[in-house]
Amino acid sequence: MSEADADADVTVDFGEDGLVPAIAQDAEDGEVLMLAYVSPEALERTRETGEAHYYSRSREELWHKGGSSGHTQAVEEIRVDCDADTLLYLVDQSVGACHTGHRSCFHRTIDGEHVGEEVFDPDEVY
Repeated sequence: MSEADADADVTVDFGEDGLVPAIAQDAEDGEVLMLAYVSPEALERTRETGEAHYYSRSREELWHKGGSSGHTQAVEEIRVDCDADTLLYLVDQSVGACHTGHRSCFHRTIDGEHVGEEVFDPDEVY
C-alpha cells in the first residue's frame, strides 16, 4: 500500500437505507457500550465536533449522544471494518451509555442475568 493510499479517507458504504451500524467501545478498557446507526450526516457531525452523533431510526432524526442527558461520548478514533459497512467509535463515555441507567447497553445475558453496572438513575435524568 502506498503512503497516499494509507492517508486517503475510506468511502463508507451506507447501503440502500443510508445507514451503517456503529459500535461504541470504551477507548480505555475495551468495553462494548452500545450499538446504534449512523447516517452520512451523523458521521460528518461526529468528525466535525469530536462527539458521537447517530441517526435515530425510531425518531427518524439526527441524534447527538448525550444531548438530553449530558452523557456524551468523546470520540477518540473512528475505525471502519474491512467491507466499509460498519463503524467502530472508540469513545470516552461520560457517565453511562444506556438510557436504562447502565454503563453499557449490554448489561444482561440472554438468560436474563444482570451483569452490568448501573451508574445513574434514569428517572432523575429523563
